Amino acid sequence: MQKFSLLDLSPIPEGKTAADALANTADLAVAAENAGYHRFWLAEHHNMPGIASAATSVVIGHVAAATKTIRVGAGGIMLPNHAPLMIAEQFGTLATLFPDRIDLGLGRAPGTDMATARALRRHMAPDDTFPDDVQELIGYLQDPTGAAAVRAVPGEGTNVPVWILGSSLYGAQLAAYLGLPYAFASHFAPDMLEQAISIYRSTFKPSATLAKPYVMVAAGVCAAETEAEADYLRSSQYLAFANLRTGKAGKLPLPVENVETQIPPQVLAQVKHALSCSASGTADMVHAQLKGLIAKYQPDELMVTGMIHDPAARIRSFDIAAKALNDLQA
Repeated sequence: MQKFSLLDLSPIPEGKTAADALANTADLAVAAENAGYHRFWLAEHHNMPGIASAATSVVIGHVAAATKTIRVGAGGIMLPNHAPLMIAEQFGTLATLFPDRIDLGLGRAPGTDMATARALRRHMAPDDTFPDDVQELIGYLQDPTGAAAVRAVPGEGTNVPVWILGSSLYGAQLAAYLGLPYAFASHFAPDMLEQAISIYRSTFKPSATLAKPYVMVAAGVCAAETEAEADYLRSSQYLAFANLRTGKAGKLPLPVENVETQIPPQVLAQVKHALSCSASGTADMVHAQLKGLIAKYQPDELMVTGMIHDPAARIRSFDIAAKALNDLQA
């Protein structure tokens, strides 16, 4: 593992507002920078009462302005929701304001339900144009040639690093074909992680921007002073995921004791499986679990994430994780 990074969904806790969530995100980014995290990424989700990062490029600007050195980016922008030129202009502007600090991860899913996807796109194209859209977007960010009829200004010449994100084999194949870095969403969809990494590394074609494959693996983290406290804090994410699975999405719930009594057994089993690529407990436990994940998957970079209701406890959790990851990196 060469680097370690952090993914934040800007969760809106129960009893709080989107303004609170965005302020918490900025505070977390500052703490992450001080703790040694390499990147701080935000994700695009829509029509989600518990997530404040829908206007992802705007929140990236908010975070980049609050920090000094950490890379800030999208993990990711759901490209089917947008015209490639608009994303090139947005991230070109960010890269102009914050040089050499902006990343652009691209996903193929809508990041929402189909009714909201229609509201975002105004129409639903029957064909999958994602590979063409990715290449069009990269073209807008490259050095100008003088022959282009359409230009991204700001954007051209910024060469913002572009990543392909995925939770299936499709993204691995596309990232390998285009010679781009690849990030797998194993923090909520671990099933195809090993196969996706293998396909990406074995079929990778070097490109002008990347000479050899570069894989990022995502894992959940919930660390605290005691195992019991970590279990209690993590219950908020279990409840939020269970609510999402049962069509009752809302704000990030308050933590509870004995979360097993709050979620139907079959739903809890699904939630625990979806969130199984993770490390939870005391500092020693998290160190051991992260060490195991790194040894098993051999990522070039590990990105950790986790939703905790109390923002101070969330910062503390990622600080504990950073100490473990600093040690494992060394």
